[in-house]
Amino acid sequence: MTRTVERGVARALAPPLPTRFSLTPKTTLAGQLDGAWWPYSRDLLTELPSLVEALEGRPEGRWGRITRAMVNPTRWPVVPHKVPVAGHIVHVGWFTEQDPDKMILLSHTYTAGRCDLLVIPPETEPAAAARLMTAAAVPGSVLTAGVLMSEEAATGRRMRDARSSQDAWETDGGSPCRPSGTRSSARG
Repeated sequence: MTRTVERGVARALAPPLPTRFSLTPKTTLAGQLDGAWWPYSRDLLTELPSLVEALEGRPEGRWGRITRAMVNPTRWPVVPHKVPVAGHIVHVGWFTEQDPDKMILLSHTYTAGRCDLLVIPPETEPAAAARLMTAAAVPGSVLTAGVLMSEEAATGRRMRDARSSQDAWETDGGSPCRPSGTRSSARG
């Protein structure tokens, strides 16, 4: 028996996924970024509302109502001009000059504010995403989104190379240490 469920109906039945983001603590130290966001997909129309709602719902009300978002279209296959978010519209603009790994959110309704976020690619491994979220939330950091992504790519390469070296050592005759109390015998 085949069952057809409309996409909107199936989504309504599933609990919403938590918004994955980190923010710098409120401080007087200004940095290049205000934190990081790790969306589940590259569908801005689907992903942006949960981010905006999460930021607007922060108890400290740091950014007020977010009314604009700016992205580089390199990382987003479709950039909608308007995204409905919990009773209001967020206008989206794209700029090829902007760092492709950064999103800028602007607020004008209650307080004038700007939030610059590193956007972590959805396909990023969880350990790498955790490192990036932590690094982007360091107060007063002078590292840009592009630099953080480059450094993480280099870290990932070093970790893969180290694993490859370890695997090669083990398959080429190396072995882990023997448990204590065991002896090898050599016959001559």
